[in-house]
Amino acid sequence: MRYMMIYTGPESDQMPSEAEQAAMGAFIHELATAGQLIVTDGLQHSSKGVRVRQSKGNVTVVDGPFSESKEVVGGFAIVEVSSRDEAIDLARRFMAVAGDGQSEIREMYETPAFGEYRRGTVEPSSPDR
Repeated sequence: MRYMMIYTGPESDQMPSEAEQAAMGAFIHELATAGQLIVTDGLQHSSKGVRVRQSKGNVTVVDGPFSESKEVVGGFAIVEVSSRDEAIDLARRFMAVAGDGQSEIREMYETPAFGEYRRGTVEPSSPDR
């Protein structure tokens, strides 16, 4: 079973300490070595982000930072585990390293939306083909 884990928490202008980075690196290495981690990454400050919204056909674009947000998405992981309980356990362990915030866990569909597509594996085609 594949799960997406979305971490949200308070936004900070400070980088994690070397000890915090090392602890997270060790946790990520452990998951990767166990074959549980498909992909993970952190996100830059919301001041470098943008929100695009559509309502009734009208599109609006708002540059970050997003002052109305008390918590922001700080990172994500996609993991492959045998059960929901195992995903929850990984989230608990992640939060012990990450600190304050929350991790939303969402099960993914068994069949990927685009089959076996991976970046660089499909030849671009023109719309008239």
